[in-house]
This record gives sequence, C-alpha cells and structure tokens, in this order.
Amino acid sequence: MLSIKQEEYIMAAKAIGMSDWRILLHHILPNSLAPIIVQGTLAIATAIIEAAALGFLGLGRSRPIRSGGKCYPDAKDFLTQAPWTMIFPGLAIMLTVLGFNLMGDGLRDALDPRMKN
Repeated sequence: MLSIKQEEYIMAAKAIGMSDWRILLHHILPNSLAPIIVQGTLAIATAIIEAAALGFLGLGRSRPIRSGGKCYPDAKDFLTQAPWTMIFPGLAIMLTVLGFNLMGDGLRDALDPRMKN
C-alpha cells in the first residue's frame, strides 16, 4: 500500500481535492486487493503442505481424525502390495494445493484493475 500511495494518480487525486477516505476506498484498496488475495491463497496452500509434513513426521492430528500426511507412515509398510494407499493421499494433497494456487491466480486476474477494458 505504501508503494501505491506514491503513485502519480494518488497525487493527482489529492491535487483535485479528494478526501483521504475516498482515495483509500477508490484507488488504494482496489489496487492492493489482488496481491493480498494471491498471498492469502498461497498461504493456505503452504499451510496444507506444512500440515501434511507434520502429519508425516507424527506431529499432526491424533488418531481419530486422519490427515493426509499421517497416511504415509501407515502405508509405507504396504507399498509393494497396495501402492494406492500412498498414491491417493498424495494426489489429494497435490490437487488441493494446485486448486488453491489456481484459484488465487484466477482471482488475481479477475480483480486486477489494470486489466479492465
């Protein structure tokens, strides 16, 4: 927001007498919303991967509630007989993280005020 505050269109809005709240709501907030949304969706994806990693190490949720990473230590003994016990949880984690990343990218493209025609 500090870099957007120094843009020429903000200075022009101040020069014509716009109030600070109007500048904030109509210029600064829309231009800073896209990076905030992208950062939020990337943070969600990172949290999912970190939760899976902690579950793999045995530091995740307890026994009644399973997490994606907790399935790996239990399934490593059956890798040769039943490889799907490791493949499907990994695919679920991968697709969830990919979905959040693509959602953030799509929202950034949709909300970017510089791309509007």
